[in-house]
Order: sequence, then structure tokens, then C-alpha cells
Amino acid sequence: MAQQVFPGRYTADPARESVTVFLIGMRANRWWKLGTVGRVGAAMGRMLQHLATVPEAGMLGYHQWAGRTTVMVSYWESPEHLRKFAADRDAPHLEPWRRFMKELAGTGDVGVWHETYQVPAAGVEVVYSGMPVFGLAKATNHLPIGPGTNTARQRMGRTGERAA
Repeated sequence: MAQQVFPGRYTADPARESVTVFLIGMRANRWWKLGTVGRVGAAMGRMLQHLATVPEAGMLGYHQWAGRTTVMVSYWESPEHLRKFAADRDAPHLEPWRRFMKELAGTGDVGVWHETYQVPAAGVEVVYSGMPVFGLAKATNHLPIGPGTNTARQRMGRTGERAA
């Protein structure tokens, strides 16, 4: 899959007060139990399909990497959006989570993990050089670096206002 690479330097502008960064993944502790690992991983695919069709759920974008330990970085409008999705009986998260806790938690076959960060826009500094649209810029706004955003200090000091 070819992606357009943007030469030069770019940044992200969340254009909001804050952004919620959610890291989640799993680890195949007993990699030979491929069926179990596959079932746990497939649940995430269903969740991502749902979130792609329900923008009001609040996920802005994501990137994921696979290996023995998988990692997905996702960006959300707020922690409340994330919590609401996780607890929604009609969304495809609650049932697989309950099944995991009942059938697999404590077996050591598959580990799951997540971390959530509420990041104020004034605390965000990103730069992409020679990259496709990626990360926070893909989830929010991809902007060329220019006056007012040339240095890390300038980028970090913004407060959710669009760069000039």
C-alpha cells in the first residue's frame, strides 16, 4: 500500500482543549495457542469496524502494530467518550471483555493491557518529517510547520488554537 509521503516538516493541531490518547494491546504469552490469541485479537477488529461507522463514539483515529505483543495507539475526543464506548451494551466491547474475564483472565494464555492519557493541547508537541499523514496529525489536523510553529517550544505552547 503506497501512502503519500509529505516532504518537509509538518505538525499536528488538535484544535481542541485536550486530546485523549489511549494505548491498548495484547500479548500472546502462549503463542502456540493461536486459536485463543486469534479470538482475542478478532474482537478488536469488530470494535474498530464499529467505531469507523459511529463517529459520535468519539474515536478520532488510530494506528496499530502486530507482533507477539500488539500495540494500538488511538486518539479520542475525551475520556468520557472512551468510557462510554467501553460500557455501552450495544457496542462490540463489553461482551468480548466479559468473555475474556470469564474464560481467559488468570490463565496466562493471553495478556491484555491499556493506558489512557488526557493530554492538554498546550502539552502537545509533534513533528513529522518526510512522513505520510500519521499519528495525531492523521486523527486531527496535518499542518506544515511555519511561522509560529518552527520550534518545539512554539508547538508545545499552543492551546488548541489553529496555527497560522
